Amino acid sequence: MTSIKNEKVTIKLSSESELIEAAKALIEFAGSNRIIAFYGAMGAGKTTFIKAICRILGVQNGMSSPTFSIVNEYHSDKFDKVYHFDFYRLKAESEAVEIGIEEYFYSGSYCLIEWPEKILNLLPEPRVKVEILVSQNQHLISFSHE
Repeated sequence: MTSIKNEKVTIKLSSESELIEAAKALIEFAGSNRIIAFYGAMGAGKTTFIKAICRILGVQNGMSSPTFSIVNEYHSDKFDKVYHFDFYRLKAESEAVEIGIEEYFYSGSYCLIEWPEKILNLLPEPRVKVEILVSQNQHLISFSHE
């Protein structure tokens, strides 16, 4: 799949079993882009989708939401590290700066970011934007390049 900046892909999921195929599609769509920002309401399935992506990236265990720790580091069979961020509890962007967010973002590792709207000014470009919408017993997952 080519990475055209204005391109947008939308996938409809009616069951959790379809997440792995959606995760594969996202990784293909992202190409060499390792910064992926996930948008969606509380409970939309961001963490669940990120766990599926981590499985595709070769993470075997230890995947959980980093709500309280802000960042979880996972080890992968295919890549050195995968970082999973959850900025929901951040009060200010300066808190992300204090944990050394730029080092993570420019490490070359996958950075999977929940609640990126809390740190918009710190997000590098290019990045992939993932929007998750729950509608009538199905999830709509859209990917685009930013």
